[in-house]
Amino acid sequence: MAERSALRILVVDDDPAMVRLAATALTAHGFTDLEHVDNGRDALLAAARADVLLLDQNLPDLAGREVLLALRAWPDPPSVVMVTAHGSETFAADALRAGAEDYLVKDGSLAAMLPEVVERVRRMRSLREALATAERELVHVERRAAVGEMTVTLHHEINNPLMAASAEVELLLDGQDSLNDAQRGSLETIRGMLERIREIVKRAGELRRAATSQYAPGLQMIDLGEGAPHELPPSRGRALVLVPEEGTARVVESLLRRAGYSIQRVSDPGALLPASQGFDVSLVLVSERSLPANLPEPDGRPYQLFVLQDGDGTAARSAQPTVTLGLPLDPEGLAAAIALPDTP
Repeated sequence: MAERSALRILVVDDDPAMVRLAATALTAHGFTDLEHVDNGRDALLAAARADVLLLDQNLPDLAGREVLLALRAWPDPPSVVMVTAHGSETFAADALRAGAEDYLVKDGSLAAMLPEVVERVRRMRSLREALATAERELVHVERRAAVGEMTVTLHHEINNPLMAASAEVELLLDGQDSLNDAQRGSLETIRGMLERIREIVKRAGELRRAATSQYAPGLQMIDLGEGAPHELPPSRGRALVLVPEEGTARVVESLLRRAGYSIQRVSDPGALLPASQGFDVSLVLVSERSLPANLPEPDGRPYQLFVLQDGDGTAARSAQPTVTLGLPLDPEGLAAAIALPDTP
C-alpha cells in the first residue's frame, strides 16, 4: 500500500456526505493522504499540493469544468477525476476532451468505483513518469552506442601509431649518453603527452555513461571523468519482450535493463518460442493477447514468464506464468516483481 499512501488526493466538493463517503472508500483501499476544500477558488490554491483532484462539477463559486481548464494551463497539472450528480455521455465526452483523466457519477456504485478509478489514475501517472524516464534512458543508450563506435575508431586509428611513437621515444631515451639536457627534457615531455593520450583512449573504452560538460558557450563535450566508472548491475541474462503497445514496451525494457537484463524485442508470437530456446534467456515478458498457443508447461520452461493481462485473463491463467500484471501497467509493481530472485 506504500505507493497508494503516497498519492496526494484533493477532494473538491461542498457536500459533507460526499466528502465522508470518498474519505471512507479511499482510506479503506490505502489512499490515506487526503485533503478537502469546498469551492473552486480554494481548489486552485490547494491543487499545487495534490497529485489527483476529485472535482465536483457543481461548486458554489465556479463550475468544476472551469477549474479543470484553469489547471490544464499549468505546466505540470495534477490529474483530475470529474464527479457529477447527473452523468451523461455528453458530460463524459466533454470532461475527457477538457483534459480529465476520468469521470464518476454520484450514484449507488460510487463507493465501489472510486478506489478503482483513483488506482487507475495512479498507475497512469506512474506509467507516464516511467515512460519519460525510459525516453531519457533511450537517448543515453543511443549516445553510448555512438561513443562505443567512436571508441573502436580511436583504438583502431590511434593505438597503433601511438604505440609506435611511444616505442621510438623510449629508444631515444635509452640512448641518453648522446642527449643533452634540453633534448632529454623534450623527450620526457613527449612521453608524458603520449601517456596522456593512451589514458584518454583507455577511459573512453571504459565509458558507461555519455555524460557531457560545457566546453564553450553552446558547445558540449563528453566528460570522460576522473572518478570511478559507473557500475553496471550484474547480468541476469536475456529478456524477451513482446508487448505491442510501444509506450508500455519502452517502460518494460527500461526497468528490465536497469535490473541487469539484456533486451530482445520480439515482434510476433510465432517468433517467441524459437527465440526462447536461447541458452541465455532467463525471462519472457509478453502481453496476454500475444501468448503463443503451444507454450511449454511451467516445469519445462527454464525462464520466468511475466504476462501483462490485456485480455479477459483466461489465456494468462492457462499459461501459468511466474507473474501476472494488470493494465494500465504499474511500474512499481513490475520493478518489485523483477527484483525477486529468479525462479522459473
